[in-house]
Amino acid sequence: MRLFFSDLAKLRRRIATWLTLGLLAGLLSLVFIAVGGTANRAATQPGARAALAILSFPAAYDVILAFILGLGGLLAVIYGAAIAGSEWTWGTLKSAVARGESRTRYVLAMFAAIALIVAIGLVIAFLVGVGAALIGGQLAGVSTGDLGDSATLQRLPQQFVRGWIGLLEEAAIGFAVATLARSQLAGIGVGIGIYFGESFATIFLPDVVKYLPFNVASAAVRTADTTGGGGFGGNPPASLPPDTALLIAVAWLIGAVIVASVFTERAEITG
Repeated sequence: MRLFFSDLAKLRRRIATWLTLGLLAGLLSLVFIAVGGTANRAATQPGARAALAILSFPAAYDVILAFILGLGGLLAVIYGAAIAGSEWTWGTLKSAVARGESRTRYVLAMFAAIALIVAIGLVIAFLVGVGAALIGGQLAGVSTGDLGDSATLQRLPQQFVRGWIGLLEEAAIGFAVATLARSQLAGIGVGIGIYFGESFATIFLPDVVKYLPFNVASAAVRTADTTGGGGFGGNPPASLPPDTALLIAVAWLIGAVIVASVFTERAEITG
């Protein structure tokens, strides 16, 4: 626990933590407020009704979560890579090993701290998204719908847990890659490459891509309201059933953390 709280305090002070959360919240707000602000000008354009539908609750809850998992997945990879890579480039891991810390325990404590930061960031971003959707609805002059829909609110906790696991799995991929490369930049670059590579590969290898990290993370939170279509709430073609996707996401998550731990345990740390 000592290492966990130490790492948590360290992450709280890092610019990467606040920059990642700020970027996600800012873009989320920009999208919803922009949709509401341009509603009158776009009212006569095809698809305007569908665009305004994202400002109406309870469907907006699913749209907000889907947006967070889409853009947030990319930011999670970058964040995981930035934190893991800095342990090598800044020499903090070397210092911990020098004072007798267990390498595996150090890695697990660091990732546990990342897991808590991701959970807090998910909640904050979701609340920001709800606020932005309400503001967008006011600007557009449309009804915000039923904010207190009981069926939607009852399943939100489960969706949050699924979304958290999905984001954490994506952060674990960046974490593992940066650990293997011993570099922030390499981890971030490879993580971004995997993210966009999966999107392009969907066109050619849909039966393979649906088992890859970002696709299973998205499919794990799929609901009847976000199935099909595309856009913020859409899902990739031939996506897996949500429960199956969740199990595979957990497998990717555990596998990535194990790889990072084993590599760190066996790596030669000099200097």
